[in-house]
Amino acid sequence: MPPLPIHFVQSASSLHQLPTSRRELAIIGRSNVGKSSLINALANRTKLAKTSKTPGATQLINIFELAPEGSGNWLVDLPGYGFAKAPRREITRWREMIEQYLTGSASLEAVLVLIDGAVGPTPLDLQTIDWLHHIDLPARFVATKADKVRPSKSKARRTEVLTLLEVERSDVLWVSASSGLGIDELRREILAFFAED
Repeated sequence: MPPLPIHFVQSASSLHQLPTSRRELAIIGRSNVGKSSLINALANRTKLAKTSKTPGATQLINIFELAPEGSGNWLVDLPGYGFAKAPRREITRWREMIEQYLTGSASLEAVLVLIDGAVGPTPLDLQTIDWLHHIDLPARFVATKADKVRPSKSKARRTEVLTLLEVERSDVLWVSASSGLGIDELRREILAFFAED
């Protein structure tokens, strides 16, 4: 499966700063879940999305467009929730920005919810998922850092994830930006999403 042909379009601090699009797929998760690393793996590029060892590096709405340029098919990288070392006022602003986008974007049709596979769903993850259900946004669950789960604990961790999320095995895609596990399948799913009429 070839890399996704995506390019950076722009960053924004508000929904109103964004141009119109055809279809949007947002990516959300905790601030150290590996969103930027996953975007880079999907595109097979190292610096397309900014990565950092410090949680909270993504502080704006970042738009990546699927080729061709001007297609209006957007992957939208949102700031992570939790753990960001920032003033409370900034964290509040990020939360309001995310909520405004998720509830106000007319072109947003689904969300990739990233769960840290090495940790499992946290209470904050579950709270976010409940809220997405409340606003009727379809969610696809992606468990990141699959390579960080010891083989001896893999079965138990996967069962734990399914139990806490209350979903079936097919509802969670396990991936690793480092090893490439599951990346091809996620690329196919994203292309299929944007190919829909």
